[in-house]
Amino acid sequence: MFSKIIKDYNEPQRPEVRVRVGRFAGIVGIISNILLFAVKLFVGIFTSSISAIADSINNLSDTGSNVITVVGYSMSGKPADKDHPYGHERIEYISSLIIAIFIGFFGVEMLITSIETIITPPEVNKDIDLALIIIMSATILVKIAMAVLNVKLGKHINSQTLMASAIDSVGDVFATLAVVVGMIITKYTGFVYTDAIIGIIIAAYIIVMGIRLVIETSNKLIGQAPDADFIHSIITKIKSYEGVLGIHDLVIHTYGEKRCFATVHVEIDADANVMHSHDLMDIIEADFLKDGINLVIHMDPVSVNDPETMELRAECMVIVSELSSEYSSPVSLHDFRVVKGITHTNIIFDVSVTNEISLTNKQIVELLTEKIKALNPLYNLVLTVDRDYFSERFGEEE
Repeated sequence: MFSKIIKDYNEPQRPEVRVRVGRFAGIVGIISNILLFAVKLFVGIFTSSISAIADSINNLSDTGSNVITVVGYSMSGKPADKDHPYGHERIEYISSLIIAIFIGFFGVEMLITSIETIITPPEVNKDIDLALIIIMSATILVKIAMAVLNVKLGKHINSQTLMASAIDSVGDVFATLAVVVGMIITKYTGFVYTDAIIGIIIAAYIIVMGIRLVIETSNKLIGQAPDADFIHSIITKIKSYEGVLGIHDLVIHTYGEKRCFATVHVEIDADANVMHSHDLMDIIEADFLKDGINLVIHMDPVSVNDPETMELRAECMVIVSELSSEYSSPVSLHDFRVVKGITHTNIIFDVSVTNEISLTNKQIVELLTEKIKALNPLYNLVLTVDRDYFSERFGEEE
């Protein structure tokens, strides 16, 4: 159905399609929430229900959130310019954050109103027309449909903003359901606190959801680590090319769901033709660009044909592995080289560690230097310690 309404709907990887899908969801939300606001306000005034009126105001605030969604997607679809060379797609995260704040704000307002109702209970209105209860119940179906719509479209384009709107709609479903239950109990029992008690429960749920959304969206704006599966897919793909011996120092930056930049060091045979190796790097970069990943590769030559060097590298890898096991933290070795001299031999390599390790860089150098010299006092370790951005052990030479 959506493919008939939204142009190129089945190509969600395209930035312009994301914009169309996001704007469509926002416009549907604006129309739906304006209608719900009018209906619930009428019912609230007619029945003197504070929770119904609060629910209508919530739908009005949701309209503002939908406007933010439409504007946010429209702005995020703008092409890169001089001041924003990486594009504008992170505006989508800002839109999500604003919506999350709206959700939390409404929850607090609903909580305050409910508490005030308990302190100063209103007059009981037992003459609530059953037709009004049915009308309020019908509005729940509208919000359920909106939640389903936002979840489907949000998953289709992997949108944090639409998923936030879906959670907001789910909260509205419970809020309106509480109003309906309160109206029914009041009509048939006259219990005056039902409206407020249910309102407090729903308000607490909405506040928790709002805080959770603020945290999730803020993490993306601050610079959250990419999904582990995404990291491994990049690693696996690079290693699948013939001629690639290993990789390390992978760094990934995202400027929106479909705008990714990455850098990585790729190890190749030092004795291979340099032009052929360079061509391989170009091929890998071009292949990743087809998937929307702007990859830049630094080529590291590694000697693999000298038996003495290979044997020494294997011994050093054992030492590094023991360090990793001893401190229960990922440690990997790369860029291994040997430079022989008359009085000593320089053993040169890098180790990658994460911030999980309890050692400082200086302590790592001292520990490994001691272990390398235990192999041969004439060995002089020249070590560089790299701090990896990800916890996975993917940098070891194979």
